Amino acid sequence: MSSDSSSTPTPSPAAISPAWERVQRARHPKRPHAQDYIERLLTGFQELHGDRLFGDDAAIIGGMGFFEGEPVMIVAEQKGRDTKQKLHRNFGMPKPEGYRKAIRLMELAAKFRRPVITLMDTPGAYPGIDAEERGQAEAIARNLREMSRLQVPVIAVCIGEGGSGGALALGVANKVYMFENAVYSVISPESCAAIIWRDSTKAELAATALRLTAEDLLKLGLIDGIIPEPTGGAHEDYDGSAAALRASLKQSLKDLASFTPAQLVKQRYDKFRQMGNFFA
Repeated sequence: MSSDSSSTPTPSPAAISPAWERVQRARHPKRPHAQDYIERLLTGFQELHGDRLFGDDAAIIGGMGFFEGEPVMIVAEQKGRDTKQKLHRNFGMPKPEGYRKAIRLMELAAKFRRPVITLMDTPGAYPGIDAEERGQAEAIARNLREMSRLQVPVIAVCIGEGGSGGALALGVANKVYMFENAVYSVISPESCAAIIWRDSTKAELAATALRLTAEDLLKLGLIDGIIPEPTGGAHEDYDGSAAALRASLKQSLKDLASFTPAQLVKQRYDKFRQMGNFFA
C-alpha cells in the first residue's frame, strides 16, 4: 500500500518572538533615520559641527531649528543608508568626539534657553581602541552628568535602536519616548546571548529575556510613552511617523513649559532616581 504524502503534516516554521520581531523592525534598512525626521519636523535647521577638542563625528548630528515656530536644539544619532553613508556615519556608533559635540550643543541650548530634543538610534557606542584612547567612557559619563543638570526642557526619543550607554548618553531627559517598534536595552541580543549562552545564535531568546520593547519599558516605568507607527512599521510611511512624533513633541513641550529651571532639573533627577527602585 502506498502512503498518502498529503496526510503527513508539514512542519511549520518556528514562530518569531514578538521581541525579536521588534528588533528586526528597529533595524529595518529602510527605517527612517534622524535626518528624515529633522527634515519633516524642523524649519530653518542649521547643523553645527565639532567638539572643539578633537574633531567632528558624523555619527551624531545636531543644530538649531524651529519646531512649531519655536527655536529648539536637536541632537541625534545618525545611521547611514548605503555603504558609503554607513562608513561615513560609522554605522551610527559615536566616538568620544560625538558625545562631546552633543553636550556642547546641549549646553549652548541651555545658555540661550532653548529646549533640547534628542533622537537615539545606535547599536551602541563605538568600541574601537582609538575611541577608548580618547576617553569613550568618560565622554559618556560626562554627558549623563551634564544632561541631568540642564536647566531647559529635555525630550529624548528612541527612534530605532537604543543600544546601551551609546544611547543613554543622549537619554537623560524630562520626557523619554520610544517608537512602537524601537528597542532600548543595556546590550544587544546577540551580545547578550554570546555572554549568557556562549552562542550568539540564541539572540531571539535573549531579546525576550532583555525586555527591550516599548511595552516592556513602559510597564517598568523607564519611558513615559509610546509613539505609534503606521501599519507595517515606520519604514512604510515616513510622513505618518513624523506626524506621530510631532504630536508627542508638541504635547511634551507644552507640558514642560510651565516648569522653572530648578523644577526641570528636580523632575529629571527624581525621575531617574526612581528607576529600579522596588522599595518606594
